[in-house]
Amino acid sequence: MITIHKMKTILYLSLILLLGACSNNQTKSDAFGNFETDEVIISSENGGRILMTAFVEGEKVTSGAIMAVTDTTNLVLQRSQLLAQKESILAQKAGLYAQIAVSDQQIANIQKDQVRIQKMLTEGAATPKQMDDIDGSILLSGKQKKAYSAQIAAIEKSGEAIEAQIAVLNDRISASTVKAPISGIILEKYSQTGELATPGKSIYKMANIDNLTLRVYASGTQLTQIKTGKQVKVFIDTNEGIKEIAGTVEWVSSEAEFTPKIIQTREERVKLVYAVKVKVPNDGSLKLGMPGEIKF
Repeated sequence: MITIHKMKTILYLSLILLLGACSNNQTKSDAFGNFETDEVIISSENGGRILMTAFVEGEKVTSGAIMAVTDTTNLVLQRSQLLAQKESILAQKAGLYAQIAVSDQQIANIQKDQVRIQKMLTEGAATPKQMDDIDGSILLSGKQKKAYSAQIAAIEKSGEAIEAQIAVLNDRISASTVKAPISGIILEKYSQTGELATPGKSIYKMANIDNLTLRVYASGTQLTQIKTGKQVKVFIDTNEGIKEIAGTVEWVSSEAEFTPKIIQTREERVKLVYAVKVKVPNDGSLKLGMPGEIKF
């Protein structure tokens, strides 16, 4: 039969072992922090009604997937108007080229008359005035031809301006289909099908969680143990206990800062520390914001 004295002794020894285990677990890690990643805000480039949103929060998305579609009716109508203007300009251009062809033929005909008048003038059968009239006709037809060419150049410039406007509209119409810039998961959904989108309005927030970053804070004395590219041990709490994952130091701050309030006690928060980012591959057990520990 166990006496009260023995029970107290057993409880005392158990408490010592428990405290020792906790102490070993606490001293096992060199720095503490939380997991984070770069978040991407997916926005609409155009205004208009949202015709479709394809994903919900928590859903996985592959890069290039169509996430949303906005209405392009107004943009298509503007493009149709510009295409009609372009056709009109092309018709004017064709008419001017026809006028140039007429001028070329007139010049050719007048030049033939010029040769005959020149011969007749030599033989005394024509007057100098007739020769001047022929020369004047050739000069006039040449000026008309240059005027037509100048009009064609101006029309071509107008056509280029219209082409540029059409290209802008095509780009905006293409941008109405909102595609995922990266592969990842939907963290938040801000807009629904049927709502009115405005340029820059957020529709989704997503992030790639295949690799997460554990941001921890190290003291100045620990910096000698840290360098970019170094492999470190990362520890997280799971239902089965402490889990160890290999991580890689990818960034070390060059400037000290006061320990963030969320990290440690009031006394430790006044200490100067250096932020360290550790890249950790995610096997599905890591979540954004969850705490983690590392050992250098």
